[in-house]
Amino acid sequence: MSMTVTRQQFREAMARLGAAVNVITSAGPGGLAGMTASAVCSVTDEPATVLVCVNRNSDNNAIIKANGVLCVNVLSAGQQEVSNVFAGSTGCTTEERFKTGTWDTMETGCPTLVGAAVVLDCVVDEVLEKGTHSVFFAHISALRVAEPGSALMYWGRGYHMLGATA
Repeated sequence: MSMTVTRQQFREAMARLGAAVNVITSAGPGGLAGMTASAVCSVTDEPATVLVCVNRNSDNNAIIKANGVLCVNVLSAGQQEVSNVFAGSTGCTTEERFKTGTWDTMETGCPTLVGAAVVLDCVVDEVLEKGTHSVFFAHISALRVAEPGSALMYWGRGYHMLGATA
């Protein structure tokens, strides 16, 4: 028995798949990139690897490919404004986006968000093209974990705070 799932059905279902809110950044010879993303997950702990999905139509996609590095900044509960700016809802240029929040760098030179719940500074190992997206497999070269606190989550097309004791 075969069922065809429409794009709208899929999107509605995925709206019920809660996810951490992340800002993906990159810097290097390809330029500066920054975007909000929820399609991030762990792959393996040996070597420590994550995957990040980026729409192929996004300018950020080509920049990350050219740079070969990316950073996953997992947002804390108080960083919703950063998410909104990097989601493109304000119309800011990429450079202007980095005026929201406090930024530094780690090993790869990618911008890292001060106060993020977790920062994963990564080198891209492989890129898989699937449908409308590129799936970046990246090993973690450095990380920073904040003190326990509340995280910013996205579920049901809205932001929610998840406390450390949930």
